[in-house]
Amino acid sequence: MYTKNVTINNEVGLHARPATFFIQKANEFKSGIWVEKDERRVNAKSLLGVLSLGIVQGTEITLLADGVDEQEAVNALCELVSENFGE
Repeated sequence: MYTKNVTINNEVGLHARPATFFIQKANEFKSGIWVEKDERRVNAKSLLGVLSLGIVQGTEITLLADGVDEQEAVNALCELVSENFGE
């Protein structure tokens, strides 16, 4: 299991459009990937799961992955977040 904390900095947080980019990136990997916020954990490959966390600007989340490409998956998602989802 590989984990990393990251802070959401874009204005709208992790809502519709950025969440879609996030999920598309997560689905590129074979590992199981989860997003954790306030001790709630959801599947990072599920749009409804990610949206249900209500992640807004300034929120720190934890990304967790378990599988053959776990470190690559978490690092790619952290990079996407740090680039504000390409917006």
